[in-house]
Order: sequence, then C-alpha cells, then structure tokens
Amino acid sequence: MMNSVIETDQRSVSPGFSARFATDDERWAAVVRRDPAADGIFYYSVTTTGVYCRPACAARLARRENVRFYATGEAAERAGFRPCKRCNPDTGPLEQRHAESIAKACRLIEQAETTPDLPALAAAAGMSRFHFQRVFKATTGLTPKAYATAHRTQRVRDELSRRDTITDAIYEAGFNSNGRFYATSSKVLGMKPAEFRAGGVNTRMRFAIGECWLGSILVAASEKGICAIFFGDDPEALARALQDRFPKAQLTGGDAEFEAWMAAVVGVVEAPGLSHHLPLDVRGTAFQQRVWNALIAIPPGSTATYSEIAAKIGAPTSTRAVAQACAANRLAVAIPCHRVVRTDGSLSGYRWGVERKRKLLEKEATAAPNCET
Repeated sequence: MMNSVIETDQRSVSPGFSARFATDDERWAAVVRRDPAADGIFYYSVTTTGVYCRPACAARLARRENVRFYATGEAAERAGFRPCKRCNPDTGPLEQRHAESIAKACRLIEQAETTPDLPALAAAAGMSRFHFQRVFKATTGLTPKAYATAHRTQRVRDELSRRDTITDAIYEAGFNSNGRFYATSSKVLGMKPAEFRAGGVNTRMRFAIGECWLGSILVAASEKGICAIFFGDDPEALARALQDRFPKAQLTGGDAEFEAWMAAVVGVVEAPGLSHHLPLDVRGTAFQQRVWNALIAIPPGSTATYSEIAAKIGAPTSTRAVAQACAANRLAVAIPCHRVVRTDGSLSGYRWGVERKRKLLEKEATAAPNCET
C-alpha cells in the first residue's frame, strides 16, 4: 500500500490542515481521547488495517507508529486507504448524520396515517431503540411520542375546519381514540374542540386596548387567564388580529377584575423589574411550554442566547426549534421572549418589532439594579 504521509512541523500548522489540532501531537491526543470536536477537521489512517477513521471512532486504538493524518477523507483515499465501516468517515460528520436520520424519522411521523412505533422509527434511522430515542430528543427537544402527539394535534387544528364531524377530524389526524385526544386538547387548543372548530363560538373573551410607552397594547383573557398580550401601532389592527384568531368568540370589554389584570400587565411593561403573578392561559406544545418556562426564568436586565435556552431545557441541538417557540409566543413581556438574543449578542427578530425589543432590553438594563424581585 502506498503511504502518503504529511510531515508535520510541530511549531506550525501543517499544509492543508485547520488551525485547530494543528500538529500531529495535538491530533494524536484527540484520537486517544476520541474527541468528537475533531470530527471533520482531520482524519487518520492505520497502515496495518488499511482503513481511515474519524478522530472519535470507537474502534480499538491503533499503535501510534501505524497512524497517519490527513486533512480530508479524500486525501486518505487517494493514499490508498478505505473508509472504516464502524465510524463511516465518508458519510459526513456524526452530528450531520444524526440530523439527517432524525429528519427522516420526523417525515415518517408526519406522513404516516398512524404513528409508526418506536422499533420501526429506530430501524428506519439505522439505530437501536434506546440510541434513537436519545438522539431524537437531543435533536428535537421531544421524545418521538411527544413529537407525534404535537404533530397530530396540529393536524386536528387543520382538520377541524374541514371535516363534517369532530370525530372525523380526530381520526383523520391520526389519533386512535377520541379519549386520547380529549385528554390533552384543552391545553393546546385552549378550549373544547367543538368551540375551536366553530371559531371560538360560546367562548367568552374579555379584552382591552390601551397605550403604553411601546405603543398600543392589547390584553385578552379567557376564563382560564390572560391568553394574549400584543403590541402594535394600530389599535384597530390589534383588535382584528384577535378577531381573526377566534372569529366567533364572544369578545367583550373587561369587567373590574379584568381591568385590574390590564393595569398589572401595563405595570409590568412600565417597570419590567417588578415580579408579577398574572394568571396566564398558556397554549402550546410540550416543547414550547418548556421553552417558555425557561424564558420566564431569565432575570430582568439579563439575556440568554437561543443555544443557552436549548441547553437549559436539555435539548442542546434544538436551537432552531427554540427560536420557533419564541416566535410562537403570544404573551409579550409576561413570557419574556425579548430577552433571547443571538450568540454574538445581536438582536434577532421579534414578533412585535426589533425596535420594541431593543427598547425593552435597554429599559430593563437601566431598571434592573433597583428592581424589586
């Protein structure tokens, strides 16, 4: 076998290699500890077996004198080595392969008439059941079962507006029984399925629109608590947005109790350091609610990144899903999605405008040292 060895100057970066793991000593140390951070940065071959591997390969450690390093898998193959069948260095980084496998499993869940069981999903992903469940949760933030339930619930939302009966909608969405859906429907729909299907008919919602230093503010409440806090520039547009969501709901002005809630919400906007005990009607999937609970834990005057929130809820690879959950928040300030920023500290999109987000953070930063918590 022809060995194409790249001689390494221990004092400088080897030609073709990244500045990370720049020397053979650093690369060998990464192989010894099977460092996943080195995957995709370099590859190593073993002259006695004729294969090349990723640094994190779980195969038995080779003797140092039989190991050669390459900047790319292609370079190792040109030198005459074949890819290891254990770590598959020619199929992309492990994280990428996991993401592709989980994306395939998600598509199977979404396209199936009835949810595939765990063994079937794991087999499609090429993993054991235990490993698949662990990787799926790390990638999406949900177990396969919770993901399927969330997807079916969204399908019920869509089917309720198209089917002749609620039962047809529930079964068409993939639920095997009415009882299984009704057990969780109120938390996600915020009302009984019949009321949701009718656009909120028989559902009474109190609301009021006022003005604050951020512009117009709409606060709405169901029988369970405050279900919407919107900011905007046009009071009529805010009212239409609420009406469009529940076109047949009984929207009424607030009574004395509701006026107190309205005042409390405005108070939180005016003095963001003040704690509040507002009754909230929080509607969302299990994953969204985990994200929103993490947002509530961010102290006024502080920020967190999307990746930090993902790590906090135990789903470190679900940064994009965290961002989507923030965008789905309908309770401005009460669930402080404005406190989440990009990794570099810059401001990302905000449902009610990036400028409002900037102003909220600036006011909180100023008020935080003197706030009451």
